[in-house]
Amino acid sequence: MKPGAAGPLLYGHRGASALALENTLGAFARARADGADGIELDVRLTADGELAVFHDEDLVRIAGRPGRVADLSWRELAAVPLPGGERIPRLDQVLAETAPLLVNVEIKQPGWRRMREVVVAVAACVERAGARDRVIVSSFDPAAVGLACATTPLRCGLLFHARQRRPLRRAWLAPLIRPHALHPDRVLVDAAAVARWRSHGYEINVWTVDDPAELRRLAALRVDGIITNDPAAARAALSAPAAGPAQYES
Repeated sequence: MKPGAAGPLLYGHRGASALALENTLGAFARARADGADGIELDVRLTADGELAVFHDEDLVRIAGRPGRVADLSWRELAAVPLPGGERIPRLDQVLAETAPLLVNVEIKQPGWRRMREVVVAVAACVERAGARDRVIVSSFDPAAVGLACATTPLRCGLLFHARQRRPLRRAWLAPLIRPHALHPDRVLVDAAAVARWRSHGYEINVWTVDDPAELRRLAALRVDGIITNDPAAARAALSAPAAGPAQYES
């Protein structure tokens, strides 16, 4: 999953979520149409062990009704109407609909009780779809990433953000977990950090970036991938003539 000559790979954050309802087949189709190299999505386990593509712990923000994803069966979730006539998809549906796009599957922190279950379920789903070569599995939960690295053949990425405690936001656990990639919050990315991460052989995929100047800054640092809410706008920003000398080199 290396960048091309034109710059870093662009992943649609929950699809093209600036333009379509996040984590829906419509958002993923829009990302594809807008030239994304891949998509980023979130998965949660339902009460009966299915992998729902959904970001939040509950349905309030997106569906306007109560109910936790973990407490509902897939049949119940599939019947929940979303704005614009969309429905909550399952991971297997998304993998089938988005081929051959790259897919960053973020496992939402499952807690210890269901961690192994969700990691096993994601790995099995990816294998059934024949999608191993285009999927990377990521999480903010170092234990989930470590378990996926140790027990599955999947490529894994460790997510971290600026508001975490220093050991987490500096990815100090990465040498123990041994992920393929690091997925840092954009504000944590500078030349020194990139050099440090590169020295350990990590792929670097940065989130979530929409500002044109910030997109160009990260491209100049030669990160591998950028997660963005609007892939078409991001592509246009990276393709525009640079105001200064810093340009992405392949």
